[in-house]
Amino acid sequence: MRKLRSLTLIACAGALAIIGTACGNSTGTTSASATVPSGLSVTSFDASFSVMAQLKSLTAAGSGLVGVILPDTTSSTRYVNFDAPYLKKALDAAGYTSSQYKIDNAQGNDATELQLAQADITAGAKVLIFDPLNSNVGGQIQQLAQSHGVKTISYDRATFTGTNVYYVSFDNVQVGKLIGQGFKDCITAWGVSSPKVFTLNGGEDTDPNAVSFAQGYNQIIWGKTDSPLSAGTTNSDGYTLIGDKVAPGWDNAQGQTIFQQQYTAHRNINATVEANDGLGNAVITVLKNAGVGPKKVPTTGQDATEQGMANVLKGYQCGSVYKAVYLEAQDAVAIATILRAGKTPPAALLNGTTKPPTGVSGTEQPASLLVPLWVTSANMKDTVIKDNFVDKNALCTDVTQAVCTAAGIS
Repeated sequence: MRKLRSLTLIACAGALAIIGTACGNSTGTTSASATVPSGLSVTSFDASFSVMAQLKSLTAAGSGLVGVILPDTTSSTRYVNFDAPYLKKALDAAGYTSSQYKIDNAQGNDATELQLAQADITAGAKVLIFDPLNSNVGGQIQQLAQSHGVKTISYDRATFTGTNVYYVSFDNVQVGKLIGQGFKDCITAWGVSSPKVFTLNGGEDTDPNAVSFAQGYNQIIWGKTDSPLSAGTTNSDGYTLIGDKVAPGWDNAQGQTIFQQQYTAHRNINATVEANDGLGNAVITVLKNAGVGPKKVPTTGQDATEQGMANVLKGYQCGSVYKAVYLEAQDAVAIATILRAGKTPPAALLNGTTKPPTGVSGTEQPASLLVPLWVTSANMKDTVIKDNFVDKNALCTDVTQAVCTAAGIS
């Protein structure tokens, strides 16, 4: 990952807060004249952050703190390298002062995430933007916020409880569909005959998004939206499903063990589907140890990590879904600013809904769903490299400059 400008951290409410964001809040003056910018929609945001300046009158009209709680620093480097600085940039560009928002990280601890929400509400938060570590703590935060009249934005992961709840993320079913279509395209491009498929799903035991991903790729590949699917499932293209397993909690080590067991028992597996780059790399590790070379057994992924991009360029992974965090950060701040000013987000910004997967209790909620992209060697330079989401120097050191040059990355 590219190292962005350093952000100094200070202790605040028992966790980390970006310096310049106080643990209190300031109160603005409500103004009936402040209006939601005309034409504001999910397509309004870009890398320039220029649209955020249009929200300054709403920021001035609103009152109370905007509390932002990110989940951890270890499962994905994105929260430190991208979400935190992009959220800060969006808030600053929208005219917030340093006392009007807080950005904390729960450090992977459920109790800490709940404590941070409580601290923000005590400090006068009117809106919480939070990425729930799991549905349990997410539900607790929603209940706490609801009891205090605080509006919430479930950021990146959905929480299907509470009222005054909004969801900001990428279209998760579409993420899965991109994985599924990318997999099918790879089957053709790599000349895989009579595909015997193994699927390694993400943490469906804790993450509702993982279920949505699976619905997407299963629909494209198998014409079904169940997950996991039964071994022996076939499609009209001649694919046969050998196995479909879940890596609990998105754990890569467990995912590797699961695939090792499956590949040992079923050496005829010649195509695989994975829900993210970490699980894709776990499968690739097993395949490499078994002497499988590039462009033999397709793998997939999402998150467009440096490791994933390297595997794509080396010919071990078909592609990866890229979700531009700078879009998500602006989207969340825009909705928070509108809610903080007592206004209603426009329909073009709340362009969808999210509802619990089948068998999961909860309520349907308004959602702002951004558009993900499928990244391959063909468009890598114009997406993740252009956006500085992947460190070009680190990537090209990993794969060699010759490989990068062949992909137009120089």
